[in-house]
Amino acid sequence: MVTGLHFMMVTKKIQKTKKHIEHSYHNDSHLSIQLSLDGFSFCVINQNTNEVSGINHTTFASTSSSPQKLLENVMQLFQSEKQLQKRYNSVNITHVNDLSTLVPKPLFDEKNLKNYIRYSSKIYQNDYIVYDEIDNHDLVNVYIPFVNLNNFFLEKFGNFEYKHFSTVLIENLMNTYKFCEHPHMFVNLDTKHFEIVIIADHKLLFYNSFKHKSKEDFIYYILFTAEQLNLNPEKFELMLSGNISKDHPYYKMAYKYIRNIALLENRSKYKFGPYFNEETKRGFYTLLNQF
Repeated sequence: MVTGLHFMMVTKKIQKTKKHIEHSYHNDSHLSIQLSLDGFSFCVINQNTNEVSGINHTTFASTSSSPQKLLENVMQLFQSEKQLQKRYNSVNITHVNDLSTLVPKPLFDEKNLKNYIRYSSKIYQNDYIVYDEIDNHDLVNVYIPFVNLNNFFLEKFGNFEYKHFSTVLIENLMNTYKFCEHPHMFVNLDTKHFEIVIIADHKLLFYNSFKHKSKEDFIYYILFTAEQLNLNPEKFELMLSGNISKDHPYYKMAYKYIRNIALLENRSKYKFGPYFNEETKRGFYTLLNQF
């Protein structure tokens, strides 16, 4: 979790961590949701003022390990969270899982979705496979969404848009850092996994997701990836986002091995009140940049 926030715990099968930075909500508002098997985040954007009006994160108990259990947890959240019961002008949703793969657009054929993803993810006969086009970068992201959650959101909101969260991550990083003159490695840290994105020579060089349990896992995958791509730890830039700060043990571990390391700066197009610090914006980087 992001450090320095004020949380409250809710018993039963959901552990709820809520940041109290909510304002009054207006009719002209947008709702962004990001969900995974172990968590649910949402923020509200006032479209009149272009300001993030509120943000909320819930961590589900470790027993939440299936799409069906996720649906049960989300349904419970919708019963207790007043902001989720409101009507919004627009809604978008990102699915966080490791069931995705990138395909160069010139090689993409919609008829081959199952073939693209079967080599990187375990799939079943009835899996529903979709794709996102990553704008302006000739890439297609093929993935398996949480279909039961989409059906639930359809009942609640009617129209909404959804993407894989890696589409949002890659798109934003590429748009911001595509013209950097030297290689950049971006690492987005979550509670149980992290993503590595490498941009070099004005193009996406690498993307993958890794599970972690320790700071040793963290630095191993970073250095191994750098070695495989012939990136010198003395020269490339390591940019960190997600649930990390300079006091985090993962940051301190990376600092021992990487010469150029920094926390990702917020370059959001939205306005934030004083209660949003840089750590909060960095912790919810993909949520705050998906709309």
